[in-house]
Amino acid sequence: MSVLTFAYLIGGFILLVIGAEVLVRGAARLAARFGISPLIIGLTVVAFGTSAPEMAVSTQSAFLGQGDIAIGNVIGSNIFNVLFILGLSAVITPLIVSRQLVRLDVPIMIAAGLLAWFLAMDGSYSRLDGLILFACIIAYTGYLIISSLRAWKPGQSTDSDDEYSAQINPHRLAPLINALYILAGLALLVVGSNLLVSGAVSLAQALGLSELVIGLTIIAVGTSLPELATSLIAAWKGERDIAVGNIVGSNLFNLLAVLGLAGLVSPESIAVARGAIEFDFPVMIAVMIACLPVFFAGYRINRWEGALFLGYYIAYTAYLIMQSNGDSFASTFADAMLGYVVPLTAITLFVIAARAWRIQRGLPLNN
Repeated sequence: MSVLTFAYLIGGFILLVIGAEVLVRGAARLAARFGISPLIIGLTVVAFGTSAPEMAVSTQSAFLGQGDIAIGNVIGSNIFNVLFILGLSAVITPLIVSRQLVRLDVPIMIAAGLLAWFLAMDGSYSRLDGLILFACIIAYTGYLIISSLRAWKPGQSTDSDDEYSAQINPHRLAPLINALYILAGLALLVVGSNLLVSGAVSLAQALGLSELVIGLTIIAVGTSLPELATSLIAAWKGERDIAVGNIVGSNLFNLLAVLGLAGLVSPESIAVARGAIEFDFPVMIAVMIACLPVFFAGYRINRWEGALFLGYYIAYTAYLIMQSNGDSFASTFADAMLGYVVPLTAITLFVIAARAWRIQRGLPLNN
């Protein structure tokens, strides 16, 4: 394994993070300059910016015919977002979950995961599949913007108003400068994704790992760095609802926009590995479904639940590594997790959610 491989990986990660940050700053300032609502900026520009690394890597991989990296990046990022980022954020401080998130956005996220899994069942993502997924993110974003505009009242001020209004530069060359920011951000994303994909392929070959495993682990973690930074900082500052909303929004964008665009730009249908269909997709969907009882139980994520999420991510990653190395213990480990640990956790979460439901409706707990 050469030093150049690590240089490509580290350089790619750094350029992706910087590119996403520069892109968001330039786009937000340019939008604010032309009077676009800060609320709409937050729903569109910022949501796109934090998921821009995933989109750059998956699109580049699909275009180069490396479908395992494109698919693994999306699935791995979504699992990492929920289990690791939410788990670590909740360990730092218990997180608040809005009722809208539980009643609307999380069910939509689960439905998007099921749709992506269903479209992959035939073993590939065609351009039609990509078009279906991308049309869904356009419809969802349009719904968010329209409903937010209806709920917004003239003169109403939000935290994002102060944030984005402060970014407006009165200088007459400001629009040109912000446009250059956007172009620079896009350029950094393209170069960073090229380096990261090249380094990941070399690493997979050197370690004897499949590109799918590399996409599910190393690349997924690297492209999720913006979400990790955003949620951890939000949790640390006490903006606990933002920490959760950022993850749900990012997962939706990954499933619909990133997979959709990858399917659209790929010269041929993207092959989906049988292992991803039979194991990784179900794990991702199970993780997202697990959010419902956790979120519903008091509309918060407690520290012990965050620690549980972290433990599951460590177990999932350990299984991937053991399986890829042909370790005979991998099947025993999977049987133990699926036969005992996961069912016990599911029962526990169900009981907690049922108890919270009864409390909210004033029902006695001993019936």
